[in-house]
Amino acid sequence: MIINKIGFIGLGNVGEKLAMNLINNKKKLYIYDKNKETYLKFKKKNVVNCSNLKDLAKFCNVIITCLPSPKSIRNVIEELEPCLNKSHLWIEMSTTDKEEMINLSKKIIKRGSHVLEAPITGGEHRAKSGNISILAAGERKTFDKVFPILSKMGHQILYCGKIGNASTLKILTNYLASLNLLGLGEALAVARKHKIDLGLTYKAIKISSGNSFVNETETQVILSGSYDVGFTMDLANKDINLFNNLANEYKISLDLGKVLKNKFKKGLEILGNRSYSTSIIKLIENENRIKMRAKNFPNQLIDDNIKKKGIEIK
Repeated sequence: MIINKIGFIGLGNVGEKLAMNLINNKKKLYIYDKNKETYLKFKKKNVVNCSNLKDLAKFCNVIITCLPSPKSIRNVIEELEPCLNKSHLWIEMSTTDKEEMINLSKKIIKRGSHVLEAPITGGEHRAKSGNISILAAGERKTFDKVFPILSKMGHQILYCGKIGNASTLKILTNYLASLNLLGLGEALAVARKHKIDLGLTYKAIKISSGNSFVNETETQVILSGSYDVGFTMDLANKDINLFNNLANEYKISLDLGKVLKNKFKKGLEILGNRSYSTSIIKLIENENRIKMRAKNFPNQLIDDNIKKKGIEIK
């Protein structure tokens, strides 16, 4: 398998940033998105706009997908499948269902093609800087072959073994992040009611045993009032449901999982599909008749660090 031409499918909030990192590293891309307006973001860039998936598969031997749901991934792969052969490699970077990923992979492998699942984690701001983390699974030799591509998009890259492992681990981490978000919202509400400055509260949590990645990032845009993490309520609900499906497969009782599912379902109903996932905190604010705000916090998260070298975590 010789890697010489790369195609990228799915140019949304995260996909666009991953693709830009490849372009900025002198990689020519063949791109496709069903929303052709996204092509405007790549004007004057080193890209070829493909009008359909068949053309992309014809021109490229590496095909990267970054799509919003298991259904959208399935639709794209089913359309691509007849066009694939032993020269192709599919890299799936979305957050998807484990069984769906395994089943689609089997179909692609039967055609002689190679597969690597490589969901990302760490926030949209790190996807932009190229310092996002990547969980990768598939054949070790495939991982080694495409590591140079992954390293252009991410910093910390973990090989997770067989197909399905990376999707499962990504769902676990998203579940924990959502749990942490709700916990932080309740903690901030208690501080606010006790008339403690929330900027001070943020600093206290940051230097304490209660600190977390979610606090250092999402708390900031909650306190600014923008809630802008580039991740939406419908996606958060999708991931929570995927986690519950994983637990139900082995009849694992989820006390916290039930609370989380019900809370985010309510957030979806009240705040809408495209509201930011962090706006779930508005439910806590409304229930307690407070606003959680503090001075000098950013409206958007920015990773000011330069692109770090992609490394394998062992």
